[in-house]
Amino acid sequence: MKVTGFSFIRNALKYDYPIVEAITSILPICDDFVVAVGNSDDDTLGLIKNIAPDKIRILETIWDDSIREGGKTLALETNKAFHAIGSDSDWCFYIQGDEVVHEKYLDNIHKGMQQYKDNLHVDGLLLKYLHFYGSYDYVSMSPSWYSREIRVIRNDKKIYSYRDAQGFRKGDDEKLNVKAIDASMYHYGWVREPEAMQRKHEDFGKYWHSDDHLEKKIVKAEAFDYTGRKEALRLFKGTHPKIMEERIRTRNWHYDHDISHNNLTLKERLKMFAENRLGINTSYKNYKLV
Repeated sequence: MKVTGFSFIRNALKYDYPIVEAITSILPICDDFVVAVGNSDDDTLGLIKNIAPDKIRILETIWDDSIREGGKTLALETNKAFHAIGSDSDWCFYIQGDEVVHEKYLDNIHKGMQQYKDNLHVDGLLLKYLHFYGSYDYVSMSPSWYSREIRVIRNDKKIYSYRDAQGFRKGDDEKLNVKAIDASMYHYGWVREPEAMQRKHEDFGKYWHSDDHLEKKIVKAEAFDYTGRKEALRLFKGTHPKIMEERIRTRNWHYDHDISHNNLTLKERLKMFAENRLGINTSYKNYKLV
């Protein structure tokens, strides 16, 4: 069984992406790795070149900044990396630049790949998600965040990245048949120093909105105000991936959240009860469980 990892990245240093940790976290179960490195304002290319030259193949790309529709540019970059994977790979392990897999889950993911390798009815493997917010001490408890997503796909070029690269579809907008794996992805997209978060917030909005809409939607500032989103959070009591320890140790900002004042709507509370007590997944499902 051959496994190829793949990802895309641009301006990793400028926006403080943990891309090195992301790629490194899944390299132990990948035979090789393809990274689409977009034209950057910093030395993202050099950063990627220094991770694991013996395993990583870099595809230099140019982002189409003229596309202002639903984050489609991110899906296009994902597809560039996916299509660069050779036909000899069985599974393709996708990871974004702000996601990290805890080492304790690697065996389960690899076993899932082996178990369903020859079951061609299974298009991919589904991972659970932990969404960190503000700091590495808090995770979201709101059902408005996606709770599961496809991150391992069969090497079938009829599969493609969907919408803003959150998940995948195949053929004529068909959902993938997936098996759920007992493993979680740690999403750190909303945990970075406030100045870098603000730069990303302002710059990446152009991939979803027109200039007029951006002026109304995104407040310009020196630093991002994490308290402004009124997130419902809980304290994280587990351990972070070992590869994240140095980044967490050297963080240079502080964020506190009063977990006794979480603003959950009645609808959100009902969804949480259905999922946590009844085992019913009420989140949007960009896949078919088989």
